[in-house]
Order: sequence, then C-alpha cells, then structure tokens
Amino acid sequence: MKILLYITIALSLFFTSIISAQDFKGIATYKSQRKMNIKMDSTQMNDEMQQQMMAMLKKQFEKEYTLEFSNTESLYKEAESLEKPTGGNTSGIQIEILGSGEGDILYKNLTEERYTSQNDVFGKIFLVQDQLETPEWKLEKETKKIGEYTCFKATFKRKVMKSSSLTMSVNSKEEPKEPKQKEIEQTVTAWYTLQIPVKHGPGNYSGLPGLILEVSDGEETILCSKIIINPKEGLKIEEPKKGKKVNQKEYDTIIEKKMNEMNEQFNSTRHDDGNTIEIRIGG
Repeated sequence: MKILLYITIALSLFFTSIISAQDFKGIATYKSQRKMNIKMDSTQMNDEMQQQMMAMLKKQFEKEYTLEFSNTESLYKEAESLEKPTGGNTSGIQIEILGSGEGDILYKNLTEERYTSQNDVFGKIFLVQDQLETPEWKLEKETKKIGEYTCFKATFKRKVMKSSSLTMSVNSKEEPKEPKQKEIEQTVTAWYTLQIPVKHGPGNYSGLPGLILEVSDGEETILCSKIIINPKEGLKIEEPKKGKKVNQKEYDTIIEKKMNEMNEQFNSTRHDDGNTIEIRIGG
C-alpha cells in the first residue's frame, strides 16, 4: 500500500511538471484563525466583560486574505472589507494590537527567488526586500480532501521564541509583567494540491510542488476557502514600490525598537486612565 502511494505521488509530480510548463493563473481566498493563550484577571473583570473581550479578540485575529498567483509570481494581501475595524469598545476599554499586519502586501517572485513586502507600521510605510528562504519540506504520505482538491501533507521544523501566556487586567496599579520567552522547536504542517501545479502558498509559505491550501504552525491556521482558476477578468500582480527600502533584518530591528518605545510610553501613561490594554502577539 505504501509503495503504491509513493508511485502515485511520483506519477503526480511527473504530470505536474508537464502541466506547470503551461501558463497557470488563479486567485485563492484564505481565512486565518489564531489560538489565544490569554488569561484575564477575574478580580478586575466580571464574566460578561471577559466574554466580550474574548469575542473582540477573536474577531481581530480572524482575517481573510487573497492570493493572486501565476506560475512564477504571487501577491498576498488582506481582503477588502466594507466593515472597517474600530478596535472595539467594551465598557470604555480599548484594545490595541500592535503589529497586526493590516494593509500589508506581500509579493513573491519564485524565478528570482526574492520577495517584497510593503508594511504599514504605525502610519509609516516600509518596503522590505530580501531573498526567499524556502524551508526544507518533508513530503509525508498522508492525504486528505480540502473541498474538491486532493491534498498531500508536508512538514518542516523551525526554531521560534515562545512567549508565556499574557495576563490581562484593568485598572491595576501593578506594573505589567513581561511574558517569559523560551526557544522551542515548532512543526509547521501544510497541505498542498498537485491539481494546482504552482509553488505558491499563503504568507511566507511556498516551495511545494502544488498550491498550499492549508498551513498551521500550532498557533495560527490558514485555510483556503475559495479558488478561481484562470479568472475571466485576469490578474494584476504588481510588485509594490512605495515605502522606505530595508532588508528583513533591518526591518525586524525597527519593529523591535518601535515596540520597546510603545511599551515605555504605555507604562508611563497607564496609571492615568487604567483602561488601555496592550496585547503583543508572537513575543
């Protein structure tokens, strides 16, 4: 049975290589969900307030994205919505999520093995340009259906910094404690389909012999909900040009500095109103 499965994969890859030589275009829609490891101080918030707070947070992290792709290029961005996020307001409490990535655009060029990411950081536009780093995917034997598509499993491991759970409180005079961090090995699991023979995927994920329809790192799951192949109106994959040009390392340094500045500002003003809650995701 295992031999038969490997033969099936090998034949699929062979025919995929033939098909991929053709001009292949499409638009995929993805939805993301994130697990939230957040503890709320019950002495500062009643049950109703906690439920409302969690509902607001859940909505903040349920995003919809579109991926426009050809054989060699792709453009990934958050889908436009008529309902603009307001940040929510529950009993006078405001939630501000730093680094949410709202309005960011990611362009990838597989032929040139590079990417350009246009990011809006607190009103300032950055244009991050660097080389693509394709993970060392391990092709697994498992398969499953996602919609009408047969998908194969692939995994890779990476080192990430993991934060402890964040405790939220309101009107507390105690200084907030920074979440403890430790390095862990994280397994990323993707499901790709050979029926769409392009090496693209949502976000920074790519490099598999078919379009990635689902990917999860244990904290966030991104799942494809709709695909349009060769849309009649065509595609408009344009590399973003606006913003201050930096590489990924320079951009990461800028973000870390900005986060530290906002933490200091938050700590110096938090005693004035006591109703602002800051949430940092991903350490």
